[in-house]
Amino acid sequence: MSGATLEASAGERALLNEPTVGDYLALLKPRVMSLVVFTALVGMVAAPGGIHPVLGAIALLMIAVGGGASGALNMWYDADIDGRMARTASRPIPRGRVTADEALTFGIVLAAGSVLTLGVLVNWVAGGLLAFTIAFYVFIYTMWLKRRTPQNIVIGGAAGAFPPMVGWAAVSGSVSIESIVLFLIIFMWTPPHFWALALYRCRDYERVGVPMLPVVAGPAETRRQIVIYSLLLVPLAVSPYFIGLGGIAYLVTSVALGAVFLWLAFDVRRITEGREADTAAKKLFGFSIFYLFALFAVLLVEQIVHKALM
Repeated sequence: MSGATLEASAGERALLNEPTVGDYLALLKPRVMSLVVFTALVGMVAAPGGIHPVLGAIALLMIAVGGGASGALNMWYDADIDGRMARTASRPIPRGRVTADEALTFGIVLAAGSVLTLGVLVNWVAGGLLAFTIAFYVFIYTMWLKRRTPQNIVIGGAAGAFPPMVGWAAVSGSVSIESIVLFLIIFMWTPPHFWALALYRCRDYERVGVPMLPVVAGPAETRRQIVIYSLLLVPLAVSPYFIGLGGIAYLVTSVALGAVFLWLAFDVRRITEGREADTAAKKLFGFSIFYLFALFAVLLVEQIVHKALM
């Protein structure tokens, strides 16, 4: 049963206060949204040309709202399994703070409003990409892939990789090789990032029947795949330097952090027993967040400095 049919009982609702602003903010997955906004900002700043500050702020806000809408619709559909997983049990719908119908309506309104506003006020290339991003996350990843294939994260990860491309299009009105490279970095980063999490949350996914790779193929194969994707990610993450998107600071940062990423990935592959194995996976998961943030932060600073000196 999906979140489309999950509702809190009338008795449960009667015992609870009305949903608060905080409950609706939680539906937007603010931690995920913060990464969406940041990578979109980097895409906007790195894009050729410029955009009026007001339009730039509107574009960034609408990308954030669109990302939040995706999160709300994901929580609506996954409400039936969220309540049975330790990581997601405190979300607003499982707690009875917001009903599934309220989350669905909230998500649809935000999705439509963000796409239309971005399209009308900024440009329709960016608006169309945002619409595609939301649709991909909701229909392709959440409804189709997540509960059917261990490749859910590999293919579905594209949804989280689109924001810098949307930001780039908001400024330039087009898509270029540079924005595609930014997309590919996040796309390739997603599997080792989420599979590290899945390794120490495996029982959660197994309990609710989500075929994450550790559940279907086992921890050993998951560790092997983490190493493979990490080996593909690290050189790809260096490539912005060679296409003129990143400078020397970016090159040094990407090489140094890439070496640490690989070290931790090989640690995950090497340590397979006991609490140490979970610790290794947690270290890689935590570092992977810092890794992506640091890469994009250096790109952002370099691009700001470069444009200031032009």
